Amino acid sequence: MPAKATTTPAAPAETGGLKAGDPAPEIEVQTDAGEPFKLSDLRGKDVILYFYPKADTPGCTTESCQFRDESKAIGKKNAVVVGVSPDTTAAQAKFKTKYGLPFTLLADDEHKVAESYGVWKEKSMYGKKYMGVERTTFLIGPDGKIKKVFNKVKPDGHAKEVLAEL
Repeated sequence: MPAKATTTPAAPAETGGLKAGDPAPEIEVQTDAGEPFKLSDLRGKDVILYFYPKADTPGCTTESCQFRDESKAIGKKNAVVVGVSPDTTAAQAKFKTKYGLPFTLLADDEHKVAESYGVWKEKSMYGKKYMGVERTTFLIGPDGKIKKVFNKVKPDGHAKEVLAEL
């Protein structure tokens, strides 16, 4: 049975979420490969932590493939990319394989990570309200503190925007 996702809150996500200078909440969840993941294991590098609503949908595919295409340039800046969505481990693995994504995807199927980062929000589509991930990226410094938050991200061109901040 997969391990439950756990996080350590760093700021009251309900009141607007995290901002630059805040410590990034710890993440303990499974990767696309079913392995345990801890954000703190990436200390010493910049981490591009991007939240997307659903694997293998048009906007999420555009965003993920552009991070894939910029991954060599990102790596040269001592940074890593980590994607998070409320999909299962199996769905993340399929998405990663289908598009040749060279970075870790996290399975936040209980949306605990999204909640701790303040990106699990009420959304509306065709007049229906539902809860889901608001596309957001956190640039986390080598010290584990948030350097920049990109809110309400537009998928096309976002990877270059984040790369410019490194």
